[in-house]
Amino acid sequence: MKFDKIIQFLLPKDDKFYNYFEQSTKNLLKAAELIKQLPNTTETQKQLVVRQIEDVEHRGDAITHEIFAELNKTFITPIDREDIHILASALDDILDNINGSAARFLLYKITDCPPIMSKLIDILYASINELHRGIGLVRELDKPDLLREVLKKVNEYENEADAMFEMAVADLFENEKDPIKIIKLKEIYVGLETATDKCEDAANVLEGLLIKHA
Repeated sequence: MKFDKIIQFLLPKDDKFYNYFEQSTKNLLKAAELIKQLPNTTETQKQLVVRQIEDVEHRGDAITHEIFAELNKTFITPIDREDIHILASALDDILDNINGSAARFLLYKITDCPPIMSKLIDILYASINELHRGIGLVRELDKPDLLREVLKKVNEYENEADAMFEMAVADLFENEKDPIKIIKLKEIYVGLETATDKCEDAANVLEGLLIKHA
C-alpha cells in the first residue's frame, strides 16, 4: 500500500462533503428535469416552471455556501481542499446557466422553440445525470472503471452539445428572418451550451481525483 493511501486510510472518515456534493447534483438533476419542460409548455406553465427552477437555484446556492462554510472550518478533508472548491463552483455554474436560460424563456417571451433546442436540453440533462452518478462513485475511488465510464460519457455529451450548438446557430442564421428573435434564441443556446461545458469542468475535477488516487 502506498504511503499516501496509508495516510488516507488512517485519517478520520468524514462524509459531509460527499453528502453535500450528492445533494448538489441531485438538485441539479431537478433543474434539468424542469427545463426539459419549457419548450413545450403554455405561457402560464412556463411561469410556474421558471419559478420552480429559481427555487432550485436558491437551494443550490445554499448547498454551495454550506460547502464553503464547512471547508473553512474543517482541518482535514477527504479530498483536496482546492478540488472541493473547484467542484462546488463548477456545479454552481451549471445551475446558474440553467436558471439564466430558463429566465430568458420568459424575459424574451419565447413561445415557440426550434426542435434543436429541445435536443440541446436533452443532452444537458443526460450529462447532468451522468455527473450525478459520478459524484456517487467518488466514495469508491478504488473502483475506478465505473467512474471512468461516467467521465467518458460526460465528455462525449459535451462534444455533442458543441456540435448541436453550432448547428443551432447556423440554422438560426439560415432560416430565421427576424434579427431580434435570432439574438434571443442565440442567448438561450449559449446558456445551455455553457452549462454542458461546466459539466465537463466538474468531470475534470473527478478525473483529477482518479489520477491522484492511482
